[in-house]
Amino acid sequence: MGQCGITSSKTVLVFLNLIFWGAAGILCYVGAYVFITYDDYDHFFEDVYTLIPAVVIIAVGALLFIIGLIGCCATIRESRCGLATFVIILLLVFVTEVVVVVLGYVYRAKVENEVDRSIQKVYKTYNGTNPDAASRAIDYVQRQLHCCGIHNYSDWENTDWFKETKNQSVPLSCCIETASSCNGSLAHPSDLYAEGCEALVVKKLQEIMMHVIWAALAFAAIQNCSPAQLPLLEKPPSSLCWTACTWSPGPTLALLTVYLVSEG
Repeated sequence: MGQCGITSSKTVLVFLNLIFWGAAGILCYVGAYVFITYDDYDHFFEDVYTLIPAVVIIAVGALLFIIGLIGCCATIRESRCGLATFVIILLLVFVTEVVVVVLGYVYRAKVENEVDRSIQKVYKTYNGTNPDAASRAIDYVQRQLHCCGIHNYSDWENTDWFKETKNQSVPLSCCIETASSCNGSLAHPSDLYAEGCEALVVKKLQEIMMHVIWAALAFAAIQNCSPAQLPLLEKPPSSLCWTACTWSPGPTLALLTVYLVSEG
């Protein structure tokens, strides 16, 4: 009876390791997505805020791949030392996920103030030339987010670029896609995007941060609500094992406790 429970636990552990590998790929993808998307908005935001959660989530993904490798080898070879290492690393990953969620929410709350401070500087340095990084960033954001100016297109009237050109027009990136004859002239406001970019940039950056938060929460849920609880429906083969399982933080670690204590 006890041996049957151990065999079932080993089977589920191997299955869980495969899930961890899949989760590792997803987390690394989310982190890479944040890096790639951030590159388009780096002029409106400080590096540290967006990149710290992204770096951590990629590190967690890499660690999960290693966990899966250790777990598979330890389970197949019935190595108690390997499985103990597996448990310790899994606990560290869980703690890291909590840190990622906390950092994500903290930095998400700071996005609005940071963008408000940065976007003013970026618009002031706009010169309309393609080689200029700030100018390219503004044109990209206005085209992608369908916006114009900081709060609306009239903000361009206060920029040095507008005063120097003296043609009473805004950048062509403010033109609505369907307005084929648009030349950026303020005389035809219906051809221009009416919404300002600041609110949309804040919304976009907060969405990026939420991807990181949801990825961390999703894997935390996998750890604590995994199929590992199935073999625990029956009482483990010893009172010591049952006590250890009761105090394990989540069914995945409880299953590992079943196997380790039973083997011991």
